[in-house]
Amino acid sequence: MGTTTRLKTRDLIPNFGAEILGVDLSTADEQTRAEVVRTFHRRGAIVLRGQKLEPPDLMAFARLFGEPEDHTQVQFTLPGFPKIFIISNKKVNGRQIGTNFDGIGWHTDYSYKSEPVMCTMLYAVEVPVEEGDTLLADLCAAYDALSPERKRQLDPLVLHHSYRQLQQTRAYGYNKMTKQQEEANPDVFHPLIRVHPADGRKALWVSTGTVKGIVGMPTAEALKLIDELVAFATQDRFVYRHKWQVGDILVWDNRCTLHTGTLFDDKKYVRVAHRLWVKGDRPIGPSAANATAATAALANA
Repeated sequence: MGTTTRLKTRDLIPNFGAEILGVDLSTADEQTRAEVVRTFHRRGAIVLRGQKLEPPDLMAFARLFGEPEDHTQVQFTLPGFPKIFIISNKKVNGRQIGTNFDGIGWHTDYSYKSEPVMCTMLYAVEVPVEEGDTLLADLCAAYDALSPERKRQLDPLVLHHSYRQLQQTRAYGYNKMTKQQEEANPDVFHPLIRVHPADGRKALWVSTGTVKGIVGMPTAEALKLIDELVAFATQDRFVYRHKWQVGDILVWDNRCTLHTGTLFDDKKYVRVAHRLWVKGDRPIGPSAANATAATAALANA
């Protein structure tokens, strides 16, 4: 039998996330890397500080979690590394090398896809001296805090997600959709309550940006409920605020978190971050999860 590597960690906030201490990803052995991934699946987010990772190192780290995902806006990917997206206000030879203020507003990445990305990684290359933080909300803790009556109301609901809705309503980083983008990103429908495949924990999987309604509910009523749920899930008690340092790598689980970037003085400071996505699977709601569990129990009986 193999041995399990015990990592030294501390909570990002009580009962959510983990800062992994004393691990250099460029030299870590296979067992340590595997335990980093296991910690991610259990905790919802991980942080490793003081890393020195070149693009091939970032790609190797991403592959530990699964298959890296492509990006919708390919003009801002790193030359030679199309899976690495650049978030930056920096200009080189008069051309901006990345997209600035991408990801402002509480959301989960690629929720407009039938199979949203499983996790998002951000690696800090240059950081502003102040502001420009990233916030993560623990959607499992938010679900657990709901009353039993509220859970029964929300468990069967289905959200209507739309890439067109995102592009038409986003405050920053607006891009006119091409015909190819429209054809590649049709509207999708996902459960409001998502069951995590690692351990069955439930998340209040609400979002802004891509969500345009709830199936079977009048639009005004649906949007009001969505706003109420986002406000509930993003209370301070559920939120971790990451203050960036050069060499930080932050990985969050899109199956059980919301996130948002925050603004900074982009006329005064420069930011460069590399973002990677790892492919995910189709979100499963409570009813489907219960059916799957029952089928498995019968098969093992």
